[in-house]
Amino acid sequence: MMDGNDQSEDILQSSYQYGTSAVDHSSRSQQLRTFLFGFPLHNSLAPLLHAKLFEGLSIPWTYSPMETQDASKFIPSLKVADVIGCAVTMPYKVSMMSAVDDVTDEAKVIGAINTVFIRKGADRSLRYIGTNTDCIGVREAFLQNFPDVLKISTGKPGLVLGGGGACRSSIYALWKWLGASKIYLVNRLESEVTDVIQSLKSAGFRGELIHVSSVEMAEILESPALVVGTIPDFPPKEEGEITARNIVEEFLSRKEKGYVLEMCYHPKPRTEFFEIAVAAGWKVLYGTEAMIYQGVAQQVLWTELPLEKFNLEDVKQVIADIVDKP
Repeated sequence: MMDGNDQSEDILQSSYQYGTSAVDHSSRSQQLRTFLFGFPLHNSLAPLLHAKLFEGLSIPWTYSPMETQDASKFIPSLKVADVIGCAVTMPYKVSMMSAVDDVTDEAKVIGAINTVFIRKGADRSLRYIGTNTDCIGVREAFLQNFPDVLKISTGKPGLVLGGGGACRSSIYALWKWLGASKIYLVNRLESEVTDVIQSLKSAGFRGELIHVSSVEMAEILESPALVVGTIPDFPPKEEGEITARNIVEEFLSRKEKGYVLEMCYHPKPRTEFFEIAVAAGWKVLYGTEAMIYQGVAQQVLWTELPLEKFNLEDVKQVIADIVDKP
């Protein structure tokens, strides 16, 4: 298994297939900017995360929210001379794929971008490349917190709860990097699962996806080693929500235990699903872990610095202090 520094180097080297470096040593002492493009943004922890990351690197770059419902502002804002890259969130993750010069393979399969980084083309012109670091956040949350995870997850099923964008990123991470033999999908709406499967397959996803639609079906399936929850923290009320909860509890209640990543951390990190998994004996990660590592991946692409340069313990503490407040 690659360690964190190898992985950050792999992220960088892959980015150079889209062009040469956009920064040099002097760039890191200049007042350059990054921003988050989306709406609404009032609950985002990204500005705090990136401020602490830049501070830890002693780089005078900034990261600011650009909350707007006007999609036409994206390209003019991105191509300002002192902008070195940006983040993209809802509702623009899909629509902005067509606005950039190229899109990485993982973003094409997932069907969304959350990051734009800059590389220089052969003629030295700037090229704006869209990628998806949400999947890297899922990967690194598991790899960095559980060093033995691949011994447990390789060749075993994974399970993803939900049907949105975070679901697709999680599927990609489990399949591409974490060794899942197949991936179970559990969700309140069959139509959402169908859409996820069809879009992934049409984009070139080659893994096996199985919609687990009932407890009876779950009972005859092999136990998953990794579980990712990607749904909001609301008590199940509708029939589909109750069924989905019962299916997940069937898997979690078994003798075989593994690791859970609960992607939801707002308004509180210890969600109902988090508590259920802990009570069932699984080792559970807060969703802030994936959030932090996807942000670090963004900064690796923007600053072109290795992971070893980042002071993650201080960053994790700052984020924990915020999300753990009552």
